[in-house]
Amino acid sequence: MDRISETARPRLAPHVRLVFNAARQQHALLSPETVLVLNATGAAIVQLCDSNRTIAEISAELRGQFDQVADGDVQSFVAALVTKHSMEVSHG
Repeated sequence: MDRISETARPRLAPHVRLVFNAARQQHALLSPETVLVLNATGAAIVQLCDSNRTIAEISAELRGQFDQVADGDVQSFVAALVTKHSMEVSHG
């Protein structure tokens, strides 16, 4: 899956949780099979994926926080997590 619609509403898959390791100062996604370490932008995206916000709304909010958020970055990141079964999207 290359792109997700801008109207999609992403959320973490039920078996995945976002954690913060204080000793390492890093966020990670934990699932029964994997650990995925996130950078600050990735963690910010995941924190906004609450099934209420659309991809377009998440992108707009991130542009206010980070200088380097290009069009399509959020869509590509979410698509990668969907491919890894770490995130789900609803359309509506």
